[in-house]
Amino acid sequence: MGCGKRDDVGGIRTDNCVCEVVRAIKDIQDAAVADDCLDCTTSCFLEPLGDLNSPAMRRRADTRVFTLTNKNGELFKALFKQKDGQCDANCVTIYFRVEEIFDNCCATLRALRPNKDIINDYGKLDYGAICHVDEWFRTNNCITVDLNCFCAIQCIADVDLDICE
Repeated sequence: MGCGKRDDVGGIRTDNCVCEVVRAIKDIQDAAVADDCLDCTTSCFLEPLGDLNSPAMRRRADTRVFTLTNKNGELFKALFKQKDGQCDANCVTIYFRVEEIFDNCCATLRALRPNKDIINDYGKLDYGAICHVDEWFRTNNCITVDLNCFCAIQCIADVDLDICE
C-alpha cells in the first residue's frame, strides 16, 4: 500500500492503514483481553496492553507508545511544554499516545516526553539518542492530526503513564 493510495489487495479495499492501526491501538488501550501468543512481539495489534515489551512478563500498562512517519519518510515531530512552562530544543518529541480518534481518520495524540534528549546541537533528530530512549512521561500537550498524512506507524512499547480515564 502506498501513501494516500487506495489499494485492492486480495480483494480487500483499503484507504489508510495508519488510521486503522491507530484505531486498533485506541481499542487495545481501552480494553483488556485474554492471553494470546503471537510470533511478532512488536506488532501494533498485539493484545492485551502490556504485552508489547515482553508477553512472558506482562506488566501494568495504559499506553502503547508509537511513532509516525510522514509521507516524505521523516519521523513526525511535535512540541510540548515542560512542567515549568519552558520550551527549548529538548521539548520536541516523536513519541505519542492516542487519546481519541474521530471523523473517520483524525486523532488527538498526547505528546510523550522521552527520558533522553533526542535533538542534537544542530536542531536535528539524534538517532543514536533515540535508540537509547527507554522511558516516557506524559505531558499535558495534545495535537490533533489527520492520519491520512502518514505512511507508517511503529509501536515502541507498552507503558504505564498513570493516565486517568
